[in-house]
Amino acid sequence: MAICALILDFDGLILDTESPMRTSWLEIFEEYGLIVSIEQWASLLGASADPPEAYDLLEEHLGERVDRIALHDRRMSRELQLLELETVLPGVRKLISDARSAGLGLAVASSSERTWVEGLLKQHDLIEPFDAIVCAEDVAHTKPLPDLFLKALEYLKVQPNEAIVFEDSQQGVKAAKSAGIFCVAVPNKVTRCLTFEEADLVVSSIEDYSLPEYVAMPSSAR
Repeated sequence: MAICALILDFDGLILDTESPMRTSWLEIFEEYGLIVSIEQWASLLGASADPPEAYDLLEEHLGERVDRIALHDRRMSRELQLLELETVLPGVRKLISDARSAGLGLAVASSSERTWVEGLLKQHDLIEPFDAIVCAEDVAHTKPLPDLFLKALEYLKVQPNEAIVFEDSQQGVKAAKSAGIFCVAVPNKVTRCLTFEEADLVVSSIEDYSLPEYVAMPSSAR
């Protein structure tokens, strides 16, 4: 069957929110003498916009509980400051524009909260092209379970073999494959240290292929 829709992750795929988040956490970790490798950090991404495992690591290192609310507020203030310097990632605008011109459905499927995703999409003038935006509040379980992608398929009124997912995290790739959807992994600056063996295709940038090349790939892989 022909590809009728594209489903995009948000954090780290449309906008590099992952680097500001990592920097804001690293500054806190360093303050307390905790070293977290990029591989360990990258493995936490994809399931939540505010990984509880980050707090767990700090508490385990300190041997005591931390004020998670105060820590979150402090970290988010720094992350938002750094996020002001970020722009939409290469190839994203063209992919979206070409998809609309070709009559393909478009959705965002993110483990983050709606206010975060929609707020940043509006800020970068990218919300209008999407037919559906599926966020953490819309499902019982976020990635690596398939709920977000299944809900996106439902909104787009397409079957799994009629869509392509673009993801930047291992958790996201697992979710897409669990939903039965062809998945293109686009590792970002934080997640490129990981392997993406479950992905159908791994690219260094969305710009690596044109839209016609992407939509032809699922049928050639069958």
